[in-house]
Amino acid sequence: MKINWGILATGAIARAFADALPNSHTGVLKAIASRSQPKADEFAAKYGNVRAHGSYQALIDDEDVDAIYIATPHPQHLEWAIKAARAGKHILVEKPIGLNFAEASLIFDAANTAGVLAMEAFMYRCHPATAALVQLIRQRAIGDVRVIHATFSFQSKYNEESRVYNNDLAGGGILDVGCYTVSIARLIAGAAIEKDFDDPISVAGAAQLAPTGVDEFAGAVLKFKSGIIAQLSTGVSVNQDNGLRIYGSEGKIVFPNCYPHTRTPPEKCRIFVHRNGQSAPQELDVNTDVTSFTFEADAFGEAVLAARETGEQPRVAAPAMSPADTLGNMRVLDDWRYGAGMILNQEKPAHFRKTSHDGAPLRVQDDAPMTYGQIDGVPLKVSRLIMGVDNQRTFPAAAAVFDHYFELGGNTFDTAWIYANGLQETLLGDWIKLRGVRGEVVVISKGCHPPFAKPEHVASQVQQSLERLKIDRADIYMLHRDNPQVPASEWIDALDEQHRAGRIGIFGGSNWTTARIDEANAYAGKHSRQPMRVLSNQFSLARMVEPPWRGCLSASDKHSRDWLTHTKTPLLSWSSQARGFFLPGKASPQNREDAELARCWYSDDNFQRLERANQLAKELGVEA
Repeated sequence: MKINWGILATGAIARAFADALPNSHTGVLKAIASRSQPKADEFAAKYGNVRAHGSYQALIDDEDVDAIYIATPHPQHLEWAIKAARAGKHILVEKPIGLNFAEASLIFDAANTAGVLAMEAFMYRCHPATAALVQLIRQRAIGDVRVIHATFSFQSKYNEESRVYNNDLAGGGILDVGCYTVSIARLIAGAAIEKDFDDPISVAGAAQLAPTGVDEFAGAVLKFKSGIIAQLSTGVSVNQDNGLRIYGSEGKIVFPNCYPHTRTPPEKCRIFVHRNGQSAPQELDVNTDVTSFTFEADAFGEAVLAARETGEQPRVAAPAMSPADTLGNMRVLDDWRYGAGMILNQEKPAHFRKTSHDGAPLRVQDDAPMTYGQIDGVPLKVSRLIMGVDNQRTFPAAAAVFDHYFELGGNTFDTAWIYANGLQETLLGDWIKLRGVRGEVVVISKGCHPPFAKPEHVASQVQQSLERLKIDRADIYMLHRDNPQVPASEWIDALDEQHRAGRIGIFGGSNWTTARIDEANAYAGKHSRQPMRVLSNQFSLARMVEPPWRGCLSASDKHSRDWLTHTKTPLLSWSSQARGFFLPGKASPQNREDAELARCWYSDDNFQRLERANQLAKELGVEA
């Protein structure tokens, strides 16, 4: 039995895939979709008994289609990949799978939830020549790999409306062909250490930007933990010597046609292995009867058919791109582009998509699993899982996470004046404004982190936080740290003033002792001031052995638990997941790769808790 393919879009790359399918042993072309019926009819006429759909949605709704090849321009990949996955279709998405790491994450999440296969269409990764290259590296044909040179570039006349120069179409060399150089460098670096791929520990990039803001030509240097250095070059306005050179301790490999991508006929691939001390290189010829697109279709098809037999989630075999491989690739592309100043218009808040990632208005899903609590003084119910806004780097990444969290019922966001010098508050504020959800979310802001842990900084930091957040009032405000040298009364006076001015709702302390809260509230009660109503100390199933940061406090001890129970003070706990202690395979007495995890959470009693959690998870059929 073969899988039935649908092709979404009718451009040149779509035709190449359609031309390749007759040679596939796993799949057949069943349907094609265009945004217009005449174009769909014209495309389908070449391939015989193929359905022609005049809309992309019609293809997704076609019950006879098992898998969809998404060949639209880059900015449309996200919406249609997610829609197809949610419709139960396996998806092969043309490279790059999304504009950035965030979009790739959303696509794989949708596929994983639906139980379908999602693969990024790097056709060369499925060609036997690529497998032969990997084998040479693993056999140490040139000893230890030390330097990789990878280039993919072409010259195109400047036209701001063309696909490769148009910012709105996500043009530029890095995303169009530079992605190949990143993927092959990561592949080689992985093969050198007996892995399917490896991710660099540092990325340094530079680019010459066109007037439209996309990169005309660019270069990058990748450093891997193994010591391997990769030098990458790409462009859409300059011809370069495309190909691959790998330098090792005992020779070099030259692979001129390392990305076999011609659409017809099949390409000849020749790999040259130069060993030190030998006058002539070894030549390895890899000639095939079909194109890379056929190999790609079959790598994908074999995974789908195998999954039909086992009932498991489909998984492609390396060196084809797995989800983890693609996500690593997208991270490097992000670092390269952003480091070179190449940010796409649609990645900026002013031009960002107005809808959610699937093209529909943002809304809470009908089956959202979130549960809620009520905090006195906060008009809205508060989701029991709170989104920490402290580590997003870009607006696309922030929006992807915030959208997804909101759809699952999350409505409470926690950030702080000090996080990334204000970037986190700005990203959250941009998202709230873009999505128009201020009346549906609870905003927690924090201030006066050392060295600003003094009452005179409260007013200025509250004002600056509100400006960044683009709101006129924080629902909950907390002092980020205590300063025991300051009388609690002075803190209360400063916070009460902001409350009476309407700039903050209820307030409390993060990393405050219960004794100091009692002192503050005793003063508030005597002087008609607002009391501290919330506490934000660490609390989790695992006991915090050492604080991750100096001055941090936990509420796991018996005194704190008794105080919380007695006073009924809401606890907004940070590191409630013990910073990943309960993740599968993350923590064990022997595994000390994560030094911070070991320092803060490793103890006999915590490992006993981990054992009990894993046992309970097994009984319930979930992960700890």
